[in-house]
Amino acid sequence: MTRVPLEQKVLSENDRAAAELREQFRASGTLCLNIIGSPGCGKTALLEKTLAAMDPYARVAVLTGDIQTDADAQRLGRYGFPARQITTGGACHLDARMIVRSLSGWLTGDVDLLFIENVGNLVCPTSYDLGEHAKIVVLSAAEGEEKPLKYPGIFYKSELMVLSKVDLLPYVPFDRELAIRNARATNPAIEVVEVSATTGQGIDGWLQWIARRRSAAGLRVS
Repeated sequence: MTRVPLEQKVLSENDRAAAELREQFRASGTLCLNIIGSPGCGKTALLEKTLAAMDPYARVAVLTGDIQTDADAQRLGRYGFPARQITTGGACHLDARMIVRSLSGWLTGDVDLLFIENVGNLVCPTSYDLGEHAKIVVLSAAEGEEKPLKYPGIFYKSELMVLSKVDLLPYVPFDRELAIRNARATNPAIEVVEVSATTGQGIDGWLQWIARRRSAAGLRVS
């Protein structure tokens, strides 16, 4: 009898669930973005600034993953948009079945834009398709510019790198040009936006990227 490696079986089951999600997003006209980055890189702060800039009547929702607590969902819920926490209880990533369970009976067909904030990690989330239209990797100026070379998988699979906390550039030994070169050495097609959630710098460019991505997916731009 042929034995199927456990990892292959898990990913196969995940891919089936992801395909169901992708069809659900297609049918509802929902753009789904999977945001991935290290702990503390600024994922939640980026989403806070993003939600604050949205039309209050925009059909936007957020799923946010963490090993413990619902702190991020509480932070994001203050902006008036639906936000739901996925607590993994130890798992270092979100998988498609978690997304299916979290979306079941919640906002079905009523969302134009769904952000998924993955668990803080540059390795585990890379392998798991969540049915998203695009993976987005966040790299902060407080981290090393070698991250794209140390963790090439997520940079290779991401359409966009958000270089966050750029307000810190005058104060930290971070070479932004080298970081971008390293990201493009891994993925020549990766786009880059530079933002600061503290000052608001670059948020317009980030929102414009989202609008272009909706258009590229053939979805209505809110």
